Amino acid sequence: MIRDDFRSGKINLETTHKLLAKLNIRCNYIHLKCIFKDNDRLKQGKITIEEFRSIYRIIAHREDVIEIFNTYSRSQKFLFEKNLVEFLTQEQYIYSMTKSFASEIIQKYEPIENVKQAHQMSLEGFTRYMSSSDCLLFNNECEKVYQDMTHPLSDYFISSSHNTYLISDQLVGPSDIWGYISALLKGCRCLEIDCWDGSQNEPVVYHGYTLTSKLLFKTVIQAIRKYAFITSDYPLVISLENHCSPSQQEVMADNLQFILGDALLSDMLDDFPDKLPSPEALKFKILVRNKKKGTLTETRERRHSDKHGQIQEFEEYEESDQEEEEDQVQESESLDVVRDNPEKGTRSRSLVRLPRFRKRRVKVALALSDLVIYTKAEKFRNFQHSRQYQQFNESNSIGESEARKLSKLAVSDFILHTSKFITRIYPKATRADSSNFNPQEFWNVGCQMVALNFQTPGLPMDLQIGKFLDNGNCGYILKPQFLRDSETKFNPNEALQNSNPLTLTIRLISGIQLPPSYSSNKADALVIIEIFGVLNDQVKQQTRVIKGNAFSPRWNETFTFIIQVPELAMIRFVVESQNILAGNEFLGQYTLPVLCMSKGNNPKGYRRIPLFSKIGQSLEPASLFTYVWYVR
Repeated sequence: MIRDDFRSGKINLETTHKLLAKLNIRCNYIHLKCIFKDNDRLKQGKITIEEFRSIYRIIAHREDVIEIFNTYSRSQKFLFEKNLVEFLTQEQYIYSMTKSFASEIIQKYEPIENVKQAHQMSLEGFTRYMSSSDCLLFNNECEKVYQDMTHPLSDYFISSSHNTYLISDQLVGPSDIWGYISALLKGCRCLEIDCWDGSQNEPVVYHGYTLTSKLLFKTVIQAIRKYAFITSDYPLVISLENHCSPSQQEVMADNLQFILGDALLSDMLDDFPDKLPSPEALKFKILVRNKKKGTLTETRERRHSDKHGQIQEFEEYEESDQEEEEDQVQESESLDVVRDNPEKGTRSRSLVRLPRFRKRRVKVALALSDLVIYTKAEKFRNFQHSRQYQQFNESNSIGESEARKLSKLAVSDFILHTSKFITRIYPKATRADSSNFNPQEFWNVGCQMVALNFQTPGLPMDLQIGKFLDNGNCGYILKPQFLRDSETKFNPNEALQNSNPLTLTIRLISGIQLPPSYSSNKADALVIIEIFGVLNDQVKQQTRVIKGNAFSPRWNETFTFIIQVPELAMIRFVVESQNILAGNEFLGQYTLPVLCMSKGNNPKGYRRIPLFSKIGQSLEPASLFTYVWYVR
């Protein structure tokens, strides 16, 4: 097959790239260009078949893999089936190893037919296995929905976005349907729509009082209907930031009913009249989150009545320093008071919010109000008020600054609150550049909907995407038991008593075709490994710098992490090129939950870590080669 391409004598760079692809050898074009140039002895821009074979060996034969192969092949040219079984048992820690399993690997990855027929494996076949999805760090069992999906909605972390319609900044950037489509394709299960009165009685979507462009509300709903269940079958929540007049709210209600049809949940489920349903019970359903007047029973009684022109008006308490409406958040205007709790006999922190609220009149069209079933938006006042008065179907939105204070001063009350009620956290208004906060601090206290600006790449979105890789990327992750239990003593800010820590050890062996630096086809490569989780688990470690090598840097460095609460822990691998003057250059990253690193019950083995760009695009074949093991 190769000789056919050399019938004219020599081939150029483009043909070389295509021929490698035909041989299932993935190669970064910039790296290939450099290797091609080094092997083009006559410098004519074309190479002979012998020069191609040299390029093939440089790209396909990795020194670290050759060493492993030689160890188990006893320095022979091939691995026998028994050698492969030995490797899989001793290194990949596959307990239920059989010859038939080893035979399947040979059949799947060995490219040389006569070697395959002899039940042997060549170096090429072994390299292909080690580079395959079977050896990825992420547990492929987590790529499907495996968690119990029959708990109430409040028992799950829910992938959520903020101002989903924006694809740039919060002040002058464009509003775009792609914001919704992109979020849905990433598994987002809670979208936000800012609704305002538009011309010709057509509600519009944009960031009010700014220069952001406008979208028709009905166009947004049409896009949501089309893409709602492509990535996930589980319920989608449309969170309305509703600024429309009652007449245009009626138009919104008509749009929702007409466009969404049977997918819209417009009545309570018979089995859930007084408790939140599960994601399983709400499969393929779209829920509206908005203000609501009246009970679910009253809503059902009005179900088939004519609601045109009917307006519900009620008083709502509004904070005088709301984050979502003001341009600045005064951290010094805290209304929080720490007091002693005599009932427990020890000084505990309990939050008291002084009554600095103002009343305002809210008008809601009955037609829209009655479309709100299990996701009624209710203004958060304080935890004591919620314990006394909040209903099971009411959820709160809390700005990041207030939520941060609560998580520090009243963490036990916060966790108790989120164990019962869906709580949404949103970015403060001063983030005009659409930047994000670190979502981990709010997952640590059980907040279900931690809403981020999906259009803004960086660490927060890396954590968001990484966390929801779990459970089939369905947008719902079952919270740990200690965040669902109303009797919990869990405190993410303090050292845990009687914890069951996990000891994680990672030997970072090498890099594979790392993205070259923007300034050259090389890089002074280093890797940073970060743990995110509860306060005592957060740590960062770093390799030494390998100068001038982005193609195949070798570190062979070992790092150990003791993780107290692995159920909440995330691990992030960041590859950078050192630049002392201008600051390190980001080359790629990969983030995933710590507990998604195991392969079934296999606590150790060689693993490949794929790398992604700043905006989340795959950089294959760029990856890291590691050996991982852990004990718990």
